[in-house]
Amino acid sequence: MERKVIDTLRTPFLDYDLDGPLQTEMSYLPISYEKATGQGCYLMRMQPGAVTIAHDHDGYEEFLVLEGELIDSDGARFGTGAFVSFKPGTRHNSWTETGCLLAVFEWGKPAGQG
Repeated sequence: MERKVIDTLRTPFLDYDLDGPLQTEMSYLPISYEKATGQGCYLMRMQPGAVTIAHDHDGYEEFLVLEGELIDSDGARFGTGAFVSFKPGTRHNSWTETGCLLAVFEWGKPAGQG
């Protein structure tokens, strides 16, 4: 059996640069996420007032709000326990007033896209 265990309470998060430039008000912790393919799972922490850069999804992006609240560009508010799924081709951005912690899953990109 092959198993990977990450102590998410003690492992330092990385500076967030997955949507282009470094965004210091956000950080992430790769679980199975591979930057080269843009697929896998990671935890994302957003400080109060953080705003993501508007971005397109080539594949699916799904996330579970573990703590706090996230607001999407259409005004929808997602609180703790909300599981959100964006289909390929979606364009959006999000922000948080309270700060939040998300479990993000990115998958299903067409072959050759990273």
